[in-house]
Amino acid sequence: MKKIILVLCLCLQHIVFGQTTVTGIVTDSSNQPILGANVYLEGTFDGASTNEKGAFNFTTEETGTQVLIVSFLSFETKKVTLDVSEMKDVNIKLQENVDALNAVILSAGSFEAGENAKVTALKPLDIVTTASALGDVVGALQTLPGTSTVAEDGRLFVRGGRAEETQIFIDGIRVFTPYTNTTNNIPARGRYSPFLFKGITFSTGGYSAEFGQALSGVLELNTINEPDQEKTDISVMTVGGALGHTEKWEKGSVSFSTSYINLAPYLELFPDRNEWKKPFQGGQGESVFRHHFENGTLKFYTAFDITDFELDQESINFDELVRFKLNNNNLYMNGSYKGVFGENWSISSGLSYTRDNSKIRIIDDKVNSLENSFHFKTKLKRKFSNRIKLSFGAEYFTTDFDESFENPFVEKIDYGFKSNLIGAFAETDIFFSKNFAMKAGVRLDHTDMLDKTTISPRLSVAYKTSEKDQVSFAFGQFYQNPNNNYLKFNTGFKPESSTHYILNYQYVHEGKTFRAEAYHKEYNDLITFSGDFPDPNSSFANDGFGHATGLDIFWRDNKSIKNVDYWVSYSYLDTQRKFENFPVEAMPNFATKHNFSLVTKHWIDKLKSQVGFSYNYSSGRTYTNPNTTGFLSEKTKDYHSLSVNWAYLLSPQKILYFSVSNALGVRNVFGYEYANQPDINGTFQRMTRRPAADQFFFVGFFWTISDDKKSNQLDTL
Repeated sequence: MKKIILVLCLCLQHIVFGQTTVTGIVTDSSNQPILGANVYLEGTFDGASTNEKGAFNFTTEETGTQVLIVSFLSFETKKVTLDVSEMKDVNIKLQENVDALNAVILSAGSFEAGENAKVTALKPLDIVTTASALGDVVGALQTLPGTSTVAEDGRLFVRGGRAEETQIFIDGIRVFTPYTNTTNNIPARGRYSPFLFKGITFSTGGYSAEFGQALSGVLELNTINEPDQEKTDISVMTVGGALGHTEKWEKGSVSFSTSYINLAPYLELFPDRNEWKKPFQGGQGESVFRHHFENGTLKFYTAFDITDFELDQESINFDELVRFKLNNNNLYMNGSYKGVFGENWSISSGLSYTRDNSKIRIIDDKVNSLENSFHFKTKLKRKFSNRIKLSFGAEYFTTDFDESFENPFVEKIDYGFKSNLIGAFAETDIFFSKNFAMKAGVRLDHTDMLDKTTISPRLSVAYKTSEKDQVSFAFGQFYQNPNNNYLKFNTGFKPESSTHYILNYQYVHEGKTFRAEAYHKEYNDLITFSGDFPDPNSSFANDGFGHATGLDIFWRDNKSIKNVDYWVSYSYLDTQRKFENFPVEAMPNFATKHNFSLVTKHWIDKLKSQVGFSYNYSSGRTYTNPNTTGFLSEKTKDYHSLSVNWAYLLSPQKILYFSVSNALGVRNVFGYEYANQPDINGTFQRMTRRPAADQFFFVGFFWTISDDKKSNQLDTL
């Protein structure tokens, strides 16, 4: 019996003295104790949870060097490697997880819409469900603050900048000719269908060092990585028809969309102010091919666009109507690859090719132009931790532009240019905490045609003041080569430049978003020229300058009213420039001091319908009256337009759709065309420039055939 007791005592002694007690305290960055943190030795069941004082205590039979793991929700997991004998009174400080959903985001100047956006001001579906957009990406973005309504043009005018100052990218690769060609008082449209895009980032200033050659804004369109199912979309419309299809297989898919538009039948029912000799007709087609590798995805995007029309328009300076004829063929190809390699590296690379050929006739003048452009870019990203990420890359642009001019009285003239530009950029994201983050970068560009090198610093910081709101600041220097209208006649320029300062406040809570953003932009080295229009005989220089100061406000709410989603935006813009052939500094006629938009959508269960309306307002635009002494000193009347739409579900996959733009028939004025010479009384007579039609009516039938038997195009109308 004594021997048995002795053996038991020896065993107990071995158990007790063979164990080590691990103790310590877990706190946050403010030295506050964390209750409930999980503490354990890696690869074992030995561990404990912290108490209200942040303390933990447990025993282990492990010896030697071990890894102590400490984890807690919304904090970064921490690993401590020590000899078990040294794991006494260990002080462990956890840092907040900067990848948390409620972490700060760098939002100054940017609106995001997409599946990966932490804060979404617009959803991808909004791009085509906005009544005034008529299915155009750019049309929907014109309801956001920071844009000016130039209804006869149709392109994006951002914070006092020309449309050419905002660049568009697909999967990170430049689109050189993003808009359809058109003529006076007929707005251009974006060439690309929202059908193929998953997300959008619209930056009205202060954008990443990754993007160059843009003075005012950047629009990024990202194609769908992988569609959720196979389907076919069929559309029959008052202006034409469209067909889209998606096919899937194990490691990839292909989607295509094609359409044909012909306004001849529509114009028979609703004539406009033009005399059409050949009504507008066009064919468009797009496709996206996707292949998924083990560590990445390859995409190939192709789009073509054909436009053809001929019409006569009135002009106060001609007794007869002015004949205008246009034929344009556009091809855009884009290949991109995104993937990961190694433990913390990722790569995105791509290239694009654009071929744009236009044949224009104005009375007896004939202008033929051909542009071939190429863009290649590679970007690498290194994640050092959740708090520090570095990206860097390089890109190459080349453009070959040729144009010819001829008429019966002038011998044919040929002109053009060839341009090569090399860019490099580096940028780092630093998250000091989940409430405070910074992005700092620099960009370098060298253009051989101008023989100039520019360096562009960029900086953004953001601080989260509470769980619901944050403030952001952005600064950046931006450069852009002169556009083709100048370079085709002269290449002795410097790049134009702008400097952005942006202060942003953002509130997000339970389906409500509020943004207020103040900004100031300084322009330098803008192009100036002599004469009424740039031509081979003009005197060109970089003597232009200007500024733009303003306030943008945005509010969106999709929770307060059942089945109602709406947003309101307002922009105030104070801008002046001395550029082009301006004799003095003045507010250009593409800028508007006040812009307001209200967009509302409502789903009615009993009627199986979605109804919506968009109201757009902008204050008058400047113009020069030669009967007075001022330059751009007078303004047109204010612009008003109320557009409505109605989508009715005939069945789960069939929709009947109606829309009308400017439903109230407001007689908007775009400006005035004055006679070149005064009449016998010394007065310059004028003609009002108005839309080709005050209203546009649209009716369409949309049918989806899909695997799930319930998908439809309601979300893409």
